[in-house]
Amino acid sequence: MLNSPQHQPNQNHLLAALPATELERLKPHLELIHMPLGDVLCESGGRLHYVYFPTSAIVSLHYILENGASSEIAGVGNEGMLGVSLFMGGETTLSRATVQTAGYAYRLKAALMLQEFNHAGPIQRLLLRYTQALIMQISQTAVCNRHHTIEQQLCRWLLLTLDRLSSQELTMTQELIASMLGVRREGITEAAGRLQNAGIIRYRRGHIMVLDRAGLETHVCECYSVVKKEFERMFCDVRKY
Repeated sequence: MLNSPQHQPNQNHLLAALPATELERLKPHLELIHMPLGDVLCESGGRLHYVYFPTSAIVSLHYILENGASSEIAGVGNEGMLGVSLFMGGETTLSRATVQTAGYAYRLKAALMLQEFNHAGPIQRLLLRYTQALIMQISQTAVCNRHHTIEQQLCRWLLLTLDRLSSQELTMTQELIASMLGVRREGITEAAGRLQNAGIIRYRRGHIMVLDRAGLETHVCECYSVVKKEFERMFCDVRKY
């Protein structure tokens, strides 16, 4: 299954950015797994036994408050990896990692990933550069949630999700989106209604079809382009190594 045309490690952009010799060395240790919607990969304060490189799945990182409330601080799709705390000196994660969009990923044992990182070669440089881009995404999300409208936040979230998918249709309820953004469901209903009335999306229970991506881009705040450009710059820098 690892070498089937439907599933290849280089469908994850981070793995694809590795030099061919490095990727070939990792391939025997990469395990293809299916990630069901809602699967919790790690709880806040937990230890990761694997790192994950999504190909078609999307993982949502949530910060959990003492009262149980939460909001998404970042997403990880085919552009990245779940498990940066492993090589950044922390033994536990600070967020809950939940599968937002069902799909596939490759996982690698944490001990092996740490061993590869400590070789101080191309893998280390790539992962540190990715960590910088991920930190920037988290920071930009915090700014966006504080200063921009719910409609702008929704557009940002939809565009970042679309960038990680091969489809224009998302399987996601308004309740889950509200939880992701840390806002009331009524706010998402109103924002989605305005976008639907403008012909930008079509919404039916549990499914959102994006009809006009350019329309989303005109309604979104600058946070989307800041995050997108940082990841593009990351991969451009990697190719210079």
